[in-house]
Amino acid sequence: MGILNVTPDSFSDGGDFFDRDKALKHGLRLLDEGADIVDIGGESTRPGARVEAPEGVRSERLSPAPTVSVEEELKRVIPVVTELKKKCPAAVISVDTYKAAVARAAVEAGAEIVNDVSGFRWDRHMLKTLADLGCGAVLMHMRGRPEQWRDLPVPEDVVSLVKGELEQWAGAAVSAGVQRGHIVLDPGFGFGKSFDENYPLIAHFQELHSLRFALLAGTSRKSFLGRTIGGEKKVAPGDRVFGTIATETALVLKGAHIIRTHDVKASVHAARVADAILCAE
Repeated sequence: MGILNVTPDSFSDGGDFFDRDKALKHGLRLLDEGADIVDIGGESTRPGARVEAPEGVRSERLSPAPTVSVEEELKRVIPVVTELKKKCPAAVISVDTYKAAVARAAVEAGAEIVNDVSGFRWDRHMLKTLADLGCGAVLMHMRGRPEQWRDLPVPEDVVSLVKGELEQWAGAAVSAGVQRGHIVLDPGFGFGKSFDENYPLIAHFQELHSLRFALLAGTSRKSFLGRTIGGEKKVAPGDRVFGTIATETALVLKGAHIIRTHDVKASVHAARVADAILCAE
Protein backbone atom coordinates (compact mmCIF):
# COMPACT_ATOMS: atom_id res chain seq x y z
CA MET A 1 0.00 0.00 0.00
CA GLY A 2 1.70 3.17 -1.23
CA ILE A 3 1.05 6.39 0.69
CA LEU A 4 -0.19 9.46 -1.19
CA ASN A 5 -0.72 12.46 1.10
CA VAL A 6 -2.63 15.26 -0.61
CA THR A 7 -1.93 17.55 2.36
CA PRO A 8 0.27 20.54 3.17
CA ASP A 9 1.33 19.26 6.59
CA SER A 10 1.90 15.48 6.74
CA PHE A 11 4.89 14.57 8.90
CA SER A 12 7.00 12.99 6.14
CA ASP A 13 6.07 14.58 2.82
CA GLY A 14 3.77 17.44 3.76
CA GLY A 15 3.18 19.67 0.76
CA ASP A 16 5.15 17.58 -1.74
CA PHE A 17 1.99 16.31 -3.43
CA PHE A 18 -0.55 18.92 -2.36
CA ASP A 19 -0.77 20.07 -5.97
CA ARG A 20 -3.28 17.89 -7.82
CA ASP A 21 -1.05 17.21 -10.82
CA LYS A 22 1.89 16.30 -8.59
CA ALA A 23 -0.35 14.02 -6.55
CA LEU A 24 -1.55 12.21 -9.66
CA LYS A 25 2.00 11.85 -10.95
CA HIS A 26 3.15 10.41 -7.63
CA GLY A 27 0.21 8.00 -7.51
CA LEU A 28 1.16 6.69 -10.94
CA ARG A 29 4.76 6.37 -9.76
CA LEU A 30 3.69 4.32 -6.73
CA LEU A 31 1.81 1.94 -9.01
CA ASP A 32 4.76 1.71 -11.37
CA GLU A 33 7.04 0.85 -8.44
CA GLY A 34 4.81 -2.08 -7.53
CA ALA A 35 2.14 -0.80 -5.18
CA ASP A 36 -0.95 -3.00 -5.11
CA ILE A 37 -2.96 -0.26 -3.40
CA VAL A 38 -2.64 3.54 -3.38
CA ASP A 39 -3.81 5.09 -0.10
CA ILE A 40 -4.94 8.70 -0.66
CA GLY A 41 -5.35 11.00 2.33
CA GLY A 42 -6.49 14.61 2.56
CA GLU A 43 -5.96 15.31 6.28
CA SER A 44 -2.85 14.82 8.38
CA THR A 45 -3.09 12.93 11.67
CA ARG A 46 0.58 13.58 12.53
CA PRO A 47 1.54 14.02 16.22
CA GLY A 48 -0.08 17.13 17.63
CA ALA A 49 -2.68 17.45 14.85
CA ARG A 50 -6.20 18.43 15.85
CA VAL A 51 -9.03 16.31 14.52
CA GLU A 52 -12.64 17.35 14.33
CA ALA A 53 -15.97 15.64 13.93
CA PRO A 54 -17.72 16.29 10.60
CA GLU A 55 -20.47 18.89 10.65
CA GLY A 56 -23.47 17.64 12.57
CA VAL A 57 -21.47 14.89 14.30
CA ARG A 58 -20.54 15.48 17.92
CA SER A 59 -18.36 13.37 20.16
CA GLU A 60 -16.51 14.16 23.39
CA ARG A 61 -13.53 12.25 22.03
CA LEU A 62 -12.99 14.87 19.34
CA SER A 63 -11.40 18.28 19.56
CA PRO A 64 -13.68 21.27 18.93
CA ALA A 65 -10.83 23.09 17.18
CA PRO A 66 -11.30 23.27 13.40
CA THR A 67 -8.87 21.47 11.13
CA VAL A 68 -9.87 20.15 7.70
CA SER A 69 -13.56 20.40 6.84
CA VAL A 70 -15.44 17.75 4.91
CA GLU A 71 -15.65 20.13 1.96
CA GLU A 72 -11.91 20.82 1.95
CA GLU A 73 -11.03 17.14 2.28
CA LEU A 74 -13.34 16.26 -0.60
CA LYS A 75 -11.75 18.98 -2.71
CA ARG A 76 -8.31 17.52 -2.05
CA VAL A 77 -9.09 13.83 -2.40
CA ILE A 78 -11.88 13.20 -4.91
CA PRO A 79 -10.21 14.70 -8.02
CA VAL A 80 -7.11 12.58 -7.37
CA VAL A 81 -9.18 9.42 -6.92
CA THR A 82 -11.11 10.18 -10.10
CA GLU A 83 -8.08 10.99 -12.23
CA LEU A 84 -6.04 8.04 -10.95
CA LYS A 85 -8.91 5.69 -11.77
CA LYS A 86 -9.23 7.27 -15.19
CA LYS A 87 -5.52 6.76 -15.90
CA CYS A 88 -5.36 3.27 -14.34
CA PRO A 89 -8.82 1.67 -14.13
CA ALA A 90 -7.38 -1.49 -12.58
CA ALA A 91 -5.67 0.40 -9.75
CA VAL A 92 -6.94 -0.39 -6.24
CA ILE A 93 -7.46 2.82 -4.30
CA SER A 94 -7.89 3.35 -0.60
CA VAL A 95 -9.06 6.60 0.99
CA ASP A 96 -7.48 7.54 4.32
CA THR A 97 -10.29 9.28 6.21
CA TYR A 98 -12.30 9.12 9.42
CA LYS A 99 -15.24 11.05 7.93
CA ALA A 100 -18.16 9.02 6.59
CA ALA A 101 -19.11 11.62 3.98
CA VAL A 102 -15.60 11.56 2.51
CA ALA A 103 -15.55 7.76 2.60
CA ARG A 104 -18.83 7.54 0.69
CA ALA A 105 -17.80 10.11 -1.94
CA ALA A 106 -14.42 8.43 -2.48
CA VAL A 107 -15.94 4.97 -2.95
CA GLU A 108 -18.52 6.40 -5.33
CA ALA A 109 -15.61 7.98 -7.24
CA GLY A 110 -13.87 4.62 -7.57
CA ALA A 111 -12.03 3.83 -4.32
CA GLU A 112 -12.39 0.26 -3.07
CA ILE A 113 -11.13 0.64 0.51
CA VAL A 114 -11.70 3.03 3.42
CA ASN A 115 -8.73 3.34 5.79
CA ASP A 116 -9.96 4.87 9.06
CA VAL A 117 -7.33 5.80 11.65
CA SER A 118 -10.03 6.18 14.30
CA GLY A 119 -11.11 2.56 14.12
CA PHE A 120 -14.57 3.64 12.86
CA ARG A 121 -15.18 5.44 16.19
CA TRP A 122 -15.02 9.19 15.52
CA ASP A 123 -17.88 9.53 13.08
CA ARG A 124 -21.04 7.80 14.26
CA HIS A 125 -22.14 7.40 10.64
CA MET A 126 -19.03 5.52 9.55
CA LEU A 127 -20.13 1.97 10.42
CA LYS A 128 -23.45 2.28 8.61
CA THR A 129 -21.70 3.89 5.66
CA LEU A 130 -19.19 1.04 5.40
CA ALA A 131 -21.96 -1.55 5.73
CA ASP A 132 -23.97 0.15 2.98
CA LEU A 133 -20.99 0.54 0.65
CA GLY A 134 -19.73 -3.03 1.06
CA CYS A 135 -16.16 -1.85 0.51
CA GLY A 136 -12.93 -2.93 2.12
CA ALA A 137 -12.32 -1.33 5.52
CA VAL A 138 -9.09 -0.86 7.45
CA LEU A 139 -9.70 -0.55 11.19
CA MET A 140 -6.67 1.09 12.83
CA HIS A 141 -5.95 1.26 16.54
CA MET A 142 -5.27 4.69 18.00
CA ARG A 143 -4.94 5.74 21.63
CA GLY A 144 -6.48 9.14 22.25
CA ARG A 145 -6.18 11.99 19.75
CA PRO A 146 -2.92 13.20 18.19
CA GLU A 147 -2.95 16.32 20.37
CA GLN A 148 -3.15 14.12 23.51
CA TRP A 149 -0.41 11.62 22.74
CA ARG A 150 2.29 13.23 24.87
CA ASP A 151 0.09 13.02 27.97
CA LEU A 152 -1.36 9.52 27.66
CA PRO A 153 -0.77 7.15 30.61
CA VAL A 154 1.62 4.27 30.03
CA PRO A 155 -0.30 0.99 29.52
CA GLU A 156 0.70 -2.00 31.61
CA ASP A 157 0.73 -4.25 28.51
CA VAL A 158 0.46 -2.44 25.19
CA VAL A 159 0.14 -5.66 23.18
CA SER A 160 -2.83 -6.89 25.23
CA LEU A 161 -4.40 -3.44 25.15
CA VAL A 162 -4.17 -3.12 21.36
CA LYS A 163 -5.27 -6.69 20.75
CA GLY A 164 -8.24 -6.40 23.09
CA GLU A 165 -9.48 -3.10 21.70
CA LEU A 166 -9.05 -4.21 18.10
CA GLU A 167 -11.14 -7.29 18.89
CA GLN A 168 -13.82 -5.15 20.54
CA TRP A 169 -13.98 -2.55 17.76
CA ALA A 170 -13.96 -5.17 15.00
CA GLY A 171 -16.78 -7.01 16.74
CA ALA A 172 -18.80 -3.80 16.85
CA ALA A 173 -18.19 -3.30 13.13
CA VAL A 174 -19.40 -6.80 12.28
CA SER A 175 -22.46 -6.34 14.49
CA ALA A 176 -23.20 -3.10 12.60
CA GLY A 177 -23.27 -4.96 9.29
CA VAL A 178 -19.70 -4.60 7.99
CA GLN A 179 -18.76 -7.92 6.41
CA ARG A 180 -16.07 -9.66 8.44
CA GLY A 181 -14.11 -10.61 5.33
CA HIS A 182 -13.92 -6.96 4.31
CA ILE A 183 -12.17 -5.84 7.51
CA VAL A 184 -8.39 -5.44 7.87
CA LEU A 185 -6.84 -4.68 11.27
CA ASP A 186 -3.92 -2.29 11.84
CA PRO A 187 -2.28 -1.96 15.30
CA GLY A 188 -1.48 1.69 14.56
CA PHE A 189 2.26 1.95 15.13
CA GLY A 190 3.07 5.40 16.48
CA PHE A 191 -0.57 6.41 16.94
CA GLY A 192 -0.76 7.06 20.67
CA LYS A 193 2.14 4.68 21.33
CA SER A 194 5.34 6.06 22.82
CA PHE A 195 8.81 5.11 21.59
CA ASP A 196 9.07 2.14 23.97
CA GLU A 197 5.61 0.82 23.10
CA ASN A 198 6.08 0.27 19.38
CA TYR A 199 8.74 -2.42 19.51
CA PRO A 200 6.70 -4.86 21.62
CA LEU A 201 3.92 -4.49 19.04
CA ILE A 202 6.39 -5.48 16.32
CA ALA A 203 7.94 -8.29 18.37
CA HIS A 204 4.51 -9.78 19.19
CA PHE A 205 2.71 -8.85 15.97
CA GLN A 206 1.97 -12.51 15.26
CA GLU A 207 -0.35 -12.61 18.28
CA LEU A 208 -2.88 -10.54 16.32
CA HIS A 209 -3.48 -13.51 14.02
CA SER A 210 -5.65 -15.06 16.73
CA LEU A 211 -8.24 -12.36 15.93
CA ARG A 212 -8.65 -13.99 12.49
CA PHE A 213 -8.58 -10.87 10.33
CA ALA A 214 -6.18 -9.75 7.62
CA LEU A 215 -3.45 -7.54 9.10
CA LEU A 216 -1.92 -4.28 7.91
CA ALA A 217 1.26 -2.73 9.28
CA GLY A 218 2.47 0.83 8.81
CA THR A 219 5.83 1.78 10.34
CA SER A 220 7.03 3.86 7.40
CA ARG A 221 9.36 6.70 8.46
CA LYS A 222 7.77 6.89 11.92
CA SER A 223 9.43 8.98 14.62
CA PHE A 224 10.21 6.00 16.85
CA LEU A 225 12.51 4.75 14.10
CA GLY A 226 14.27 8.10 13.98
CA ARG A 227 14.90 7.93 17.71
CA THR A 228 16.34 4.42 17.43
CA ILE A 229 18.57 5.40 14.52
CA GLY A 230 19.83 8.73 15.81
CA GLY A 231 19.33 8.64 19.57
CA GLU A 232 19.16 12.26 20.72
CA LYS A 233 20.15 13.46 17.25
CA LYS A 234 17.15 14.38 15.12
CA VAL A 235 16.75 12.17 12.06
CA ALA A 236 14.61 13.53 9.20
CA PRO A 237 11.78 11.28 7.94
CA GLY A 238 13.52 10.78 4.60
CA ASP A 239 16.55 9.38 6.44
CA ARG A 240 14.50 6.69 8.19
CA VAL A 241 14.07 4.51 5.11
CA PHE A 242 16.58 1.80 6.04
CA GLY A 243 15.08 1.52 9.53
CA THR A 244 11.64 1.34 7.93
CA ILE A 245 12.71 -1.57 5.73
CA ALA A 246 14.06 -3.43 8.79
CA THR A 247 10.69 -3.22 10.55
CA GLU A 248 8.69 -4.01 7.41
CA THR A 249 10.77 -7.14 6.79
CA ALA A 250 10.24 -8.27 10.38
CA LEU A 251 6.50 -7.66 10.09
CA VAL A 252 6.18 -9.63 6.85
CA LEU A 253 8.02 -12.51 8.54
CA LYS A 254 5.51 -12.26 11.39
CA GLY A 255 2.59 -12.48 9.00
CA ALA A 256 1.58 -8.97 7.93
CA HIS A 257 -0.61 -9.15 4.83
CA ILE A 258 -0.34 -5.49 3.79
CA ILE A 259 2.54 -3.07 4.30
CA ARG A 260 1.66 0.65 4.16
CA THR A 261 4.73 2.59 3.07
CA HIS A 262 6.14 5.75 1.52
CA ASP A 263 8.99 3.89 -0.18
CA VAL A 264 7.23 1.37 -2.38
CA LYS A 265 10.12 0.10 -4.51
CA ALA A 266 12.36 -0.70 -1.53
CA SER A 267 9.47 -2.22 0.40
CA VAL A 268 8.40 -4.41 -2.53
CA HIS A 269 11.94 -5.79 -2.82
CA ALA A 270 12.12 -6.47 0.93
CA ALA A 271 8.68 -8.12 0.96
CA ARG A 272 9.56 -10.41 -1.94
CA VAL A 273 12.70 -11.62 -0.16
CA ALA A 274 10.81 -12.05 3.14
CA ASP A 275 8.08 -14.01 1.32
CA ALA A 276 10.74 -16.23 -0.27
CA ILE A 277 12.11 -16.99 3.22
CA LEU A 278 8.63 -17.87 4.47
CA CYS A 279 8.02 -20.15 1.47
CA ALA A 280 11.28 -21.98 2.21
CA GLU A 281 10.31 -22.90 5.77
